[in-house]
Amino acid sequence: MPLHRDIFWVGRQWAVTGAGIQAVDQRLRGVLDIEIARLWDDQLVQSRRAKPGVNAADFDKAVTVARERFPQEAAPDPIVAQLEALGVVEAPAESPVAPAMQLRAEGRLARFLPQWRVRR
Repeated sequence: MPLHRDIFWVGRQWAVTGAGIQAVDQRLRGVLDIEIARLWDDQLVQSRRAKPGVNAADFDKAVTVARERFPQEAAPDPIVAQLEALGVVEAPAESPVAPAMQLRAEGRLARFLPQWRVRR
């Protein structure tokens, strides 16, 4: 998999991108890459670090930078989720951020406008 277009840090062997941690060497085709969702899985991180040929110092720096860039999301409390499902506790009401978008076309549609060309 090619490097993501958003690159936040590049080391000798690893890069922190918008997709997570990716190997700079594209011949590996994303085999050792770590997605953002699995960045906090310590078993996966240690298994990637233990692979032969991995620059451990560079990998550790990439993990540190990626974890600072993408903090771990707090897991929802399962007891509160069950109480909300049973109706004992009310879920917080969602506030509308923006009103529904209304599309309208003023004047004529672009495909029906006459075409023009620049003449020399």
